[in-house]
Amino acid sequence: MTSRSSSCVLLLLATTLAPTRLLAADAPAPTIVPAAKLQADVTLLRQAFEALHPGLLRYQTPEQASASFSELERALARDRPLSEVFLELAAFTAKIRCGHTYPNFFNQSEAVAAELFAARPRLPFHFRWLGGEMVVTRSFAPDLPRLVPGSVISAIAGIPVEKILERLLPLVRADGGNDAVRLRQLEVRGESRYEAFDIYFPLAFPELGRAVQVTFRAPGGEVATMPVAMLSDDDRRRAYEADRAAAERPGSPSPWSLRFLDERTALLTMPDWVTYKFPNWDWKAEIRGYFDEILRRGAKVLVIDLRGNEGGTTEVATEMLRAVTTTPIVLRPQVRKVRYRKIPAALKPHLDTWDRSFDDWGDAAVDVGGGFFELRNAAAIPDRLAPVETPFRGQVFVLVGAANSSATFLFAREVAAHGLGRLVGQPTGGNQRGINGSAFYFLRLPGSGLEVDLPLVGTFTPDERPDGGQLPDLPVTATAADIAAGRDVELAAALAAAGGEP
Repeated sequence: MTSRSSSCVLLLLATTLAPTRLLAADAPAPTIVPAAKLQADVTLLRQAFEALHPGLLRYQTPEQASASFSELERALARDRPLSEVFLELAAFTAKIRCGHTYPNFFNQSEAVAAELFAARPRLPFHFRWLGGEMVVTRSFAPDLPRLVPGSVISAIAGIPVEKILERLLPLVRADGGNDAVRLRQLEVRGESRYEAFDIYFPLAFPELGRAVQVTFRAPGGEVATMPVAMLSDDDRRRAYEADRAAAERPGSPSPWSLRFLDERTALLTMPDWVTYKFPNWDWKAEIRGYFDEILRRGAKVLVIDLRGNEGGTTEVATEMLRAVTTTPIVLRPQVRKVRYRKIPAALKPHLDTWDRSFDDWGDAAVDVGGGFFELRNAAAIPDRLAPVETPFRGQVFVLVGAANSSATFLFAREVAAHGLGRLVGQPTGGNQRGINGSAFYFLRLPGSGLEVDLPLVGTFTPDERPDGGQLPDLPVTATAADIAAGRDVELAAALAAAGGEP
């Protein structure tokens, strides 16, 4: 973002954030869901997950899965407020250890979002978890000028941040044992309309009000405990929309950008790979245009910034791989499996999706035993990729981190596997053992009115792989001092490595 854009955003925030203070104290009376309806929801959830979820038993035994369902039944055996039901569902789905299975904030009904999200307080700053510390990266607290980037928060409303983290970690989604993703899920970066910490924190700590005491250590070392006014959900939305507006390219849905840091170094920034929302966007032509420009200007170094990019369209990953390889590559073997050929008729009324062909895979689903069908259809990721006619032949560095959990994880994995470039930053999201996703149902639970995302296709590797993301070639982790100084340590590490190589 340019300095002019930043100034516009700060002016907009100063004029729009301050007046709004609709917080938990102003929320309407909570919806109480009767136990009978909750028990029916658990029954439906169990039927759907046992019949359809390809990763239900990837990281737990049948006995452990059954125990989790029983625990959820006991937790919902009495009348419960809707907010508590939401948290119980989050805790249950987190035990499956699938990064695509959770009560999706964006797929809830308007009524649920209004009750659970709209009237809850938000912290007046963005932050990251660095070395176990909550480090401020941006502040919206004009009443607390000393709370600046690089400040380290130690307590909120008298609650040590370690206790907050301990309470919230069991609620968040990630694949397998990839705890780096869980930590990142509990950061607030302003990258999405809804962020997990913003949602779970006020639900798990409902005593929060219009202002809280915040204990922090400023970059200079001063420690203070001071009251700070909380933001509303509308405040958070306006901040997000202001940032998006400042970064938009008029007339284009593309969030991508290319700039040249010097005559030999190009920086391609791709904050997400979601293309299906914009049917008229010729994103393939845009990628070709970027690489044509990189080649035309004779760049020798390409830095691809995927930080914060969870994924999106898998074909973007394959097109990017084709652009940076000079020889055909064979992708790491993986098998795509589903748990069913045709969904049980009784489940269909509760399963929303964008493609009803998921209801019946037909002959594309081949029974391979063990309760699985191998999916063999045109939607599969190709096994072999040929390079484009004129690929980039210089040094490639990819800035990665825990957000890279889906298509960007696939890209990072293949870059590392084929030596196409060097990964810089932190371990990725996703999991080397495979993930679940590709096709989805949105399971609507009629008793509570809540929704849970249900991925349908599991990818499995034929050999044993580590339970974690892809490790970077150049590990880099920022510190509170780096945040205070505004240093981009991942980019700096990539540029230093590029300059040090022939």
